[in-house]
Amino acid sequence: MQEYDVVIVGAGFGGPVAAKKCADAGLRTLMIERSEKVGEKVISGLTIPFYGFLFGPAFIRDGNPPIERPVDGIINYIITDIDAGEIHIEDSLRIPKPLSPVIGFGYNAYCQPFCQWEAEKAVEAGAELRTSTTVVDVLREDGRIAGVRTDKGEEIRARIVLDAEGSQGLLAVKTGVREKYPPEVISLADIYDYEIDKDELDELMGHTLRFCWGWDEQRLAPPLGQGNGLMVWPYRNSIHFMQDQCLRLKDGEVPNLRKLFEEYHENITTRLPWWKEEVAPRIKLRARIWEGFEIFVGLDRELREMPNHTDGMILIGDAAGLESTELCDGVPAAWFSADIAADVAIEALRAGDTSREFLSRYDERIRNHPILQWSITATNRYNLRFAQEHHDLEELKKYVHDGWGLGGFASMGTPLAETILQSLKEDPTIITSWIRMYFRYYFNWVYERFDYSGGKGEPQRDAASEPRIAQSIFRGALKACDAALGLLSPVTRAAADLLMPLCRFANPVMKASLPLLEALMRGMVKIEPVMSPVSVRIIDFVRRADPEVFDQPNDNAQRARG
Repeated sequence: MQEYDVVIVGAGFGGPVAAKKCADAGLRTLMIERSEKVGEKVISGLTIPFYGFLFGPAFIRDGNPPIERPVDGIINYIITDIDAGEIHIEDSLRIPKPLSPVIGFGYNAYCQPFCQWEAEKAVEAGAELRTSTTVVDVLREDGRIAGVRTDKGEEIRARIVLDAEGSQGLLAVKTGVREKYPPEVISLADIYDYEIDKDELDELMGHTLRFCWGWDEQRLAPPLGQGNGLMVWPYRNSIHFMQDQCLRLKDGEVPNLRKLFEEYHENITTRLPWWKEEVAPRIKLRARIWEGFEIFVGLDRELREMPNHTDGMILIGDAAGLESTELCDGVPAAWFSADIAADVAIEALRAGDTSREFLSRYDERIRNHPILQWSITATNRYNLRFAQEHHDLEELKKYVHDGWGLGGFASMGTPLAETILQSLKEDPTIITSWIRMYFRYYFNWVYERFDYSGGKGEPQRDAASEPRIAQSIFRGALKACDAALGLLSPVTRAAADLLMPLCRFANPVMKASLPLLEALMRGMVKIEPVMSPVSVRIIDFVRRADPEVFDQPNDNAQRARG
């Protein structure tokens, strides 16, 4: 019988993060993936918000993952009467120039190459990856989980099992840790994947996302608050048209989703001027994808309070019901929870105690994680149904503004402030890591400079054209910032401790400040023509720079030694 310290079930976004951390700690780690190739079961794409990269695993923040496009804002179409042309625009969530597009709200990525990239990093750290293998059950010994059984009849012993199989996995249900999610909290996504010329896409959408919301009776998008509206995501040279709906409505009705999706798709693509006139002539259908995920698990108190561990086992990400209700994005939650799960697993194995009582510290840390708890309990998407019931345009605008506009910061201000201060307590120099990340990611986006997964590697560059003076200034400024932050680290940590109790005021302060912030944002957008030359110069600097300028200092040292 095979034996490991840690067996991780699933190699999606969360599993490899836990695998890498456990392998880095010297644990004998096995990651089991049911697909023949990592990521085959999550072949769609998504937007990963900035907070996932800033506060998630360091190897992702400081690495070269395969991103498809930076995102600098959301344009919401609130359609009240499509035939009469009554379409209201909510676009308050925009990063203005000259910060955009180097600084973004997030990054669009295809799931398959990103998961492959993470898995490669885990394997590099010493984890073993076994694909084309499905875990069908667990092994039990003296009432605790002691390993897994595969579809090939293998019995693999483990001191601890981390379940990262996703929302569609049943291992957590089979072991009795959680109940099966009810259909009203599960959403089925219908995704059209179109090819489009990159230059045309750059001109058409830039770095924005487009969301559509409208009254149910127009039959343009799924019922408000019963899943998503309609989302349009741009990638490098492709575009996603995605809508999704819960498997069961609040009145118990089970909709014929295939039929309805066809109807919604036909209606909006033939009647929305922006799509019909600007997008449709430029695209070519490449694939249609169906994907299910949990969306409102966090809003159900009983589901939210279910344990995410038992004797010898911890649940990660979607398996633990940690999908974001607002953004329908489980990636940051997968990264955060995997990081925490690995920490607890390492602590448990070093203490020789994998009991339910010891592993309860995982649930405690999950429930104390500010961003995790905000993301699974935010209600704006769910509340859209009330705007439909009241048929109140102002109510609909408010929910859209508060969920996918600048108003979102009135609910995420406190969790962001708490997470920033906690990060500074742990590493006061993390600020320069964040700066380098934004510049490096933009450089990588321009040149498709990624590790593994189809990236083009180091770009062909003309060293003579490097902006040497600007590089020296940039590098020197970051070194000086690192030195100052290091020198002042005791002060920074003490200040973070003092400020932490004040974070609870961040949301109300942000809410009160929104009118001023929105006026400021509108003003900055209006003067973008004046700021565009500055933005162009920043982009030109990034394009011509030596990429090592944007790497973490230890990465440069490793390259030199290599």
